Formats: sequence, C-alpha cells, structure tokens
Amino acid sequence: MKSLRIMIVDDSLLAIKKAKAVLEELGHEVVASCKNGAEAVASYAEIRPDLVTMDITMPDTDGIQATGQIIAQDPDALVVMVTSHGQEQMVMDAIEAGAKGYILKPFQKDRFAEVINDVIQKYRGG
Repeated sequence: MKSLRIMIVDDSLLAIKKAKAVLEELGHEVVASCKNGAEAVASYAEIRPDLVTMDITMPDTDGIQATGQIIAQDPDALVVMVTSHGQEQMVMDAIEAGAKGYILKPFQKDRFAEVINDVIQKYRGG
C-alpha cells in the first residue's frame, strides 16, 4: 500500500503520540494533529489529508460533529473513528455522519493497518 498523508484528531497528546508512532511505523506521513473537532474541520480544508483518524469524545466539537462537518465540505473524505470499548452507539452515530470505519484504543499496529487498508480498498480502490 502506498504511503498516506494522515491527520490525527484527539484531545489526548499521549494518544496522538501513540497513533503517530504506529502510523509512521506503517509507512504513513502524519501531516497534522488537532486537539479538537473544530480545529480538525478548519485544518482539513487547508491540508486535505488522504485520511483522518478522529477521536469520538472531545470537548467543544466532538468527533461525530466534526466528521459530519468534514464530510459536508468533502463528501469523499476518509475518516476513521478512534474509540474506546463501550462506545458502540457513538460509533454507529459516527458512521451515520460519514465515518468509513473505526479503530479501538489502545492502538494495535496490525489492527490499525487492517482498518486503514480496508478503508482505502473500499473507498479508493486500492
């Protein structure tokens, strides 16, 4: 799989660092990190990443709202939700808002790669 330009959105600096380490290990470029949904929506228009990893629960604009706003400005945007166990309804709400998949915390490299590959295959054809 080719290297992707990825934007990470999470209110936890530790989660951003972990996600960045895993994504870079998988050969991707992290082009931006945002600490809330509002920042993500504003940055998305400028950066136009290939894929966004979006935390669901954040202060201000949560991941579901931000996903909907990003999809509104770019219907082809690829957003993968990042969630903790027990947030199944929120994941369903995020998918309804336009998310293309989800990954559970804590990050596991193989699962992260699998989810990203699946999303790219399904929505970009490879």
